[in-house]
Amino acid sequence: MPNTTASSPSTPDAVKNSWVNHAPTYARPYLRLMRADRPIGTWLLLIPCFWGSALAAAQGAGGLYLFWHAALFSLGAFVMRAAGCTYNDIVDKDFDARVERTAARPIPAGEVSIGEAWTLLVGLCLIGLAVLLQFNLYAIVVGVSSLALIAAYPFMKRVTYWPQAWLGLTFNWGVLVAYAAAAGGLSTPAVILYAAGFFWTLGYDTIYAHQDTEDDALIGVKSTALKFGNTTPKWMIGFYTTAIVLFTIAGLAAGFGFVYYLALIPAAAHFALQIRKLDITNAHNCLILFKSNREAGLLLLLAPLAETIVRLI
Repeated sequence: MPNTTASSPSTPDAVKNSWVNHAPTYARPYLRLMRADRPIGTWLLLIPCFWGSALAAAQGAGGLYLFWHAALFSLGAFVMRAAGCTYNDIVDKDFDARVERTAARPIPAGEVSIGEAWTLLVGLCLIGLAVLLQFNLYAIVVGVSSLALIAAYPFMKRVTYWPQAWLGLTFNWGVLVAYAAAAGGLSTPAVILYAAGFFWTLGYDTIYAHQDTEDDALIGVKSTALKFGNTTPKWMIGFYTTAIVLFTIAGLAAGFGFVYYLALIPAAAHFALQIRKLDITNAHNCLILFKSNREAGLLLLLAPLAETIVRLI
């Protein structure tokens, strides 16, 4: 059984006064293992699902089912992000113990055993499967196809300086699943939007990785933050600009009107502000800017939503 002390430790990036701190003592280590006290990851997994649904709606697919889909994807994003974090912590238990920011996580801290973590992981995956089975067969196949990406992700930092690219492939898969769930198949605009999400993730996860560059260099873990170093702001300009350009191309491929492109301006401004404020030597600054990508993702969502509204008027 986990070490259920009265006050469970938390990692520096956890939400202060999170509801997890008020949960039953025995449940806190498991909730922290699931990152329930760090909802930003759920948002970053969920928002691409909303993009896919909104894109389908703007093309006339989905109808009222989209509201039901939004609820399902919200639950699915929570449990699958929790499953991914649990799996990642099982694989990375030795690395996490050697990094200051992650040493207090439940597994390296001895609060949750490996066996208990695997049990939790299986339970979360079963809930995720139950959610996925609510969609059409095409969406189910697309969803299951992401398992190879998920399984390989924790190992990428051992073999390449681009684990953020693998995360981009994985975390934006929801675009394809959500679009397929609404439209019954995939289209060129959906694939382009998926590519846009890939570059968005490259940007925000590079910022996130700058929190750990010193520890990562010492223990031999690779990241784009280490690869780019002081040139990171230039790479951010490239990644975020490419994301906006691909959103634009997706709109052109779908035949969207002027309002779609106009609605991309707030997201572009947000990205410019992120780059302007970025200080890669300040871990707190990197964390704040990383978390601000929830707002960036929601601002990108404005474009297909605006097109949907215009088409309904």
